[in-house]
Amino acid sequence: MNRLLILGGGTSGTIAANRLRRRLDPGSWAITVVDETDTHLYQPGQLFIPFGIYRPRDIVKPRRRYIPPGVDLVLGEIDHVDADAGKVVLRDASELPYDYLIVATGTAPRPDQTPGMTDGAWRTSVHEFYTLEGASALADKLADWEGGRMVVQIVDMPIKCPVAPLEFTFLADAFFTERGMRDRVEMVFVTPLEGAFTKPIASKHLGAMLEERKVALESDFVIERVDPDARTLVSFDEREVPFDLLVTIPLNMGAEYLKRSGLGDELNYVPVDRQTLLSKAHDNVFAIGDASDIPTSKAGSVAHFSTELFEDNFVNHVQGRPMTRFFDGHANCFIESGNGKGLLIDFNYETEPLPGKYPLPGLGPFTLLRESEANHWGKMMFRWVYWNLLLPGKEMPLEPLMSMAGKEVGEA
Repeated sequence: MNRLLILGGGTSGTIAANRLRRRLDPGSWAITVVDETDTHLYQPGQLFIPFGIYRPRDIVKPRRRYIPPGVDLVLGEIDHVDADAGKVVLRDASELPYDYLIVATGTAPRPDQTPGMTDGAWRTSVHEFYTLEGASALADKLADWEGGRMVVQIVDMPIKCPVAPLEFTFLADAFFTERGMRDRVEMVFVTPLEGAFTKPIASKHLGAMLEERKVALESDFVIERVDPDARTLVSFDEREVPFDLLVTIPLNMGAEYLKRSGLGDELNYVPVDRQTLLSKAHDNVFAIGDASDIPTSKAGSVAHFSTELFEDNFVNHVQGRPMTRFFDGHANCFIESGNGKGLLIDFNYETEPLPGKYPLPGLGPFTLLRESEANHWGKMMFRWVYWNLLLPGKEMPLEPLMSMAGKEVGEA
């Protein structure tokens, strides 16, 4: 009996469990998923909690509901992986041997990595929305905040869902406008990047949207520390950005057990081949979703597209055949822009976001790099798609590899 161990029951781990259970002979393969809790969180929904659009109960479901029959779910905290011995050791000292390992434990915010961030102002004047607890605390803060200087700040890249800080800023602008207090809120977007986004064409479009909304852009800001008493961000080049309310996106890092196991890089991401997701150090270890070091967005769409290709590669690999389904870094992200509108971007390792129509050339219904109501509804309807199609690993009418069809090359 071959033993497949999947570490992490989030988006990519659950998709992989569902797809591989259908592909691997249950008489020859035992599949086990390991996670700390039985709670599955729809992470894109955290963006909407601070503004009262969603509540926590809208984005949380039992994890077991999405683990397929024939796959075991073990709840426990991982202490370390012994890759040479082929086993995972849990905190309670129990051991789970494996023949093949899939690392899918994602990435998480680490505010403790920035000096001063979690000191006295944490959850009072310093907030984040990348955890359910943080998004809920920020909702309470915004409910009766009377205004002042709001700073939305990114510590460093990569981060989970790199457009989310911009989405939060656009939604905050609409939220304060609707409440009749926008004139009492000064908004600043602080980023270590040269512009509003990682890709030049998209950065130009998104930067213009910040300017239209009277949001100041502070670029190339590499934070050294937070001064919670003075309510100030301090950069390594000694610039200072004061705030009344800081909404930070802390440094994102992979799971600590990967560091203890010697499987991760300096940010605890597993170095893999960017096309096949096979570990560069171990021939029976893969890393999928946000857990790998591939140079693309840490986003749900990447988990979806890459895992769809990974399924075939894994089956071929364990049967001694070449892996032929090469991932191209395809990502697409709806960007909620407020007032019932949104954008969509579609790109990969080599091609940056371009204007156009998606997924059908000339028809859409979604517009690339342009605001539309259809994009907003695409964003909102994705929650149903996530629970009912994506997690169960069902076929979706989207190609995993990026297509240039519908894109307006030279029109950006």
